[in-house]
Amino acid sequence: MSEDNIEALIVREGANVAPRVTPEALEDNILSVNYINVGDAICRQGEEDHISHHLLTICVIVLKNGFTVTGESACASPENYSKTVGESIAFKNAKEKIWPLMGYHLKQTLHEGN
Repeated sequence: MSEDNIEALIVREGANVAPRVTPEALEDNILSVNYINVGDAICRQGEEDHISHHLLTICVIVLKNGFTVTGESACASPENYSKTVGESIAFKNAKEKIWPLMGYHLKQTLHEGN
C-alpha cells in the first residue's frame, strides 16, 4: 500500500485525532539526502575490479538533529542498473527507518507531558 493510500485510510478510519507522526512531519525532519554509488567509489580508489560497478547504491539521510539513516539498493545485473531506480529504492529504504525513530520521540514527548 502506498504512503498516500495509507494516509487516506487513516483519515477515513478517523485514526488521526491524536498526535501522530505524519508524512509531512517526516519530510520536514530531513535536512539533506546524499547518494553513494559503491561501484563508482571503488573505481575512484583505483580498484580495477569493475564487476561491482553500479551494483550498490546507498542513500544517506541526515535529519535536522544531525542523526543519519541509510538505505541501500542492490542491482543483481549491471545491465539493469538505473541511477534513478537505485536512488529511489535506497531513499525509500532509508526513509522507512525514520518512522520508528520519530514514533519513539513522539511517544517519549507524550510520556514526559503526562
